[in-house]
Amino acid sequence: MNDSLFDDRARLLKPHAFEFVLDGELRRAVRSQNYLTLVTVETSREFDGMSVAADQGTVGEVAQIIRNEVRDTDVLGVTTHGLLSLVLLDADYENSTRVIDRLVERMNHYDFPSPLRLSVGAACYPTDAIDAESLQKQAVSHPVICWRGGHTESHA
Repeated sequence: MNDSLFDDRARLLKPHAFEFVLDGELRRAVRSQNYLTLVTVETSREFDGMSVAADQGTVGEVAQIIRNEVRDTDVLGVTTHGLLSLVLLDADYENSTRVIDRLVERMNHYDFPSPLRLSVGAACYPTDAIDAESLQKQAVSHPVICWRGGHTESHA
């Protein structure tokens, strides 16, 4: 049994570890009166005109691209709902959208073996939500960008 906090292949915090760290960072943001933004990335593949959830290998590829574009202090992991998620510390919504734009631009330069779709959502403490669960719901329900193999549709 592997009890590590990280998925070693993709260097992602596992769901329960991610939720624990998110909760701790949210408490820190409340104490210090700083912003915190949760970014969610829903990853899917297209096969025969259908969209299916991406496998762990694909999620790992996307995670590696994200990891290379964010600060070492930002937290990357998977939620208990299976979404690739990123906690941007001390970042308000406006700064977070710049990070998201940079991530999507990086995706445009990566050659994925089969068509890929990303739906990237974001929610900020304290402006959008005040607890981890509502941050996750808000981020998922309000995509900032939908990306499909090099084509970006902004929702912001």
